[in-house]
Amino acid sequence: MSDECIVANPLRHLSLVTRHYPGAAAVVNSKLKPCFFASAMTTKPISPSKPAPAIRHDVSRLTPDDLFLFNEGNHYRLYEKFGAHAGVVDGVAGCNFAVWAPNAERVSVMGDFNGWNPESHPLHSRGQSGIWECFLPGIARGAPYKYHIVSRHHRYRADKADPFAFYAEVSPKTASVVWDLEYSWRDQDWMRSRHACNALDAPMAIYEVHLGSWRRAPEEGNRFLTYRELALPLAKYANEMGFTHVEFLPVQEHPFYGSWGYQTTGHFAPTSRYGTPQDFMFLVDTLHQHGLGVILDWVPSHFPSDGHGLSYFDGTHLYEHADPQLGLHPDWDSMIFNFGRHEVRSFLLSSALFWLEKYHADGLRVDAVASMLHLDYSRKEGEWIPNQYGGRENLEALAFLRRLNEVAYENHPDVQVIAEESTDWPMVSRPVHVGGLGFGMKWDMGWMHDTLEYMTKDPLFRKYHHQELTFRILYAFTENFVLPLSHDEVVHGKGSLLGKMPGPDSEKFANLRLLLGYMLAQPGKKLLFMGGEFGQWAEWNHDASLDWHLLDYEPHQALQRYVRDLNRLYRSQPALHEVDFHHSGFEWIDFHDWEHSVISFLRRAKNPKDFLLIACNFTPVLRTDYRVGVPEDGYYRELLNSESAAYGGSNLGNGGGARAEPIPCHGRPHSLRLALPPLSVTVFKKE
Repeated sequence: MSDECIVANPLRHLSLVTRHYPGAAAVVNSKLKPCFFASAMTTKPISPSKPAPAIRHDVSRLTPDDLFLFNEGNHYRLYEKFGAHAGVVDGVAGCNFAVWAPNAERVSVMGDFNGWNPESHPLHSRGQSGIWECFLPGIARGAPYKYHIVSRHHRYRADKADPFAFYAEVSPKTASVVWDLEYSWRDQDWMRSRHACNALDAPMAIYEVHLGSWRRAPEEGNRFLTYRELALPLAKYANEMGFTHVEFLPVQEHPFYGSWGYQTTGHFAPTSRYGTPQDFMFLVDTLHQHGLGVILDWVPSHFPSDGHGLSYFDGTHLYEHADPQLGLHPDWDSMIFNFGRHEVRSFLLSSALFWLEKYHADGLRVDAVASMLHLDYSRKEGEWIPNQYGGRENLEALAFLRRLNEVAYENHPDVQVIAEESTDWPMVSRPVHVGGLGFGMKWDMGWMHDTLEYMTKDPLFRKYHHQELTFRILYAFTENFVLPLSHDEVVHGKGSLLGKMPGPDSEKFANLRLLLGYMLAQPGKKLLFMGGEFGQWAEWNHDASLDWHLLDYEPHQALQRYVRDLNRLYRSQPALHEVDFHHSGFEWIDFHDWEHSVISFLRRAKNPKDFLLIACNFTPVLRTDYRVGVPEDGYYRELLNSESAAYGGSNLGNGGGARAEPIPCHGRPHSLRLALPPLSVTVFKKE
């Protein structure tokens, strides 16, 4: 290797590679240059004695229109053209390879078929397009491969996985694998009707799942379950529990399991840890056949700097910004996509459509949108570069996000694209044509933070923080919100939901039932991370299964029954989901009773005569003869009492309901005299 060999930020890259690939330290100690780590990742040793199949450079899947759209940033299905595609050309079976490396002097493909020899099968350059191609006879599905890239002037060489690969070797191996996406789907009924399940006026109770730790096989060394092994148990469980959708933490290929998938290297490949692409299709298909939507976490904000990935792909900062003030994420030590580069936009837009089209995803939850919108995200003064107008807004990322949503909804109007956006950026879930970002929904991180802050306080002091309950309604209808109690709230020392709750065990369970019932009653769609539905005591551990053995104990069985009944009530009552995103669906009765830590309000359906009364008591004190104003005379049946004995509660309540009396209260002509059980939510409906 030439002494001129260099790589950007070599010390930082060296520390990363020695952390993930300890053997690289030996390479450095042998006085090779730091950049050698890139080519040191070769999956198999070179065996030049192995005969190499003939190669053809006169075969291409890319038309002039493809090249134009790709370079313009408007090609949305690059996965049909780039990567490895097995097929038959002139009666000869083989594989077409295509990769973008505009600053390479030479690109070759290597694998078992040529003994991992980087010299034997060079690709042909398509001129100024920056694309390299070849057709290699005799290569079929299952063949591992990488691209060997030599940059101009021989200053850098690396063995890279295919950015468009459909499949990869099982980690810690890093080669791509030739694969196809043939599968016989059986979810036609779901696909025809899913528009109704994804509509803004439909119930959406999302069960958030990490595939590697929902369930494992402890009797077999705690191994992962495969996509196919998970499919039926997960579908039956989520269906029985009343959830409407399952959301997966990123399934895209990722080298570091502990990143939970958020450090993605395979933007077109489901991780091989749990099986093949067809196995993952089977999982989605099974969920659909059980009436469950599938939402995939998708990460266009950043990517890891692993040597076989996108980082410094062709000896230049091809996918990422060259300046670390734009291209290096300070929180995650990862690379930030260059959203201003046309070809990068084509790459990311193609990835989004890929999961919607090839894997029948019903939605994408876009991760870390706030980090994309703000140039100064997690950066101190002097560590970021203002935009052309001197502001902190990332104009290129803004344009990309708007185009992403336009493309997604133009091609699939029956899906949802959901933003995880943690700031007060306006109009995230408003259409692009009125100045919004175009997302269908947005996570309400403010509600999550304020509510958990309130619920973790000793009930004795909650009255001094009453505004943390009531403030949300001031902004609740500015966006189409999802209320998330997600994985982020049960990791990194934060404890489980149940563990966060104050008081002895009985009060912890009561507080958690109150929290979940309060979430049910608030305007907005719902999301709950796995384990919260039965009261996981331990903080989430991605290296182990959920503690399903807890269901041997009645308190956890009772909580699970409660969440099941909550979801069923939520789905059966239009007042709880039809008007989530407009003020006409919510009406305060009383939010002033801070002294008793009680709030009461109405939820209304599209038919305003269809309404529910909700009362929440956030103290462990029974409130008897508590008067609540109601809009109409009649008998109000108690649909839900979180303190029911069936849910492990005290069974205090109203004997099934209460009749309105002609006693004015809270500005209304009639009122109910209620018993509000301790630490409870109660729901009433006029008969």
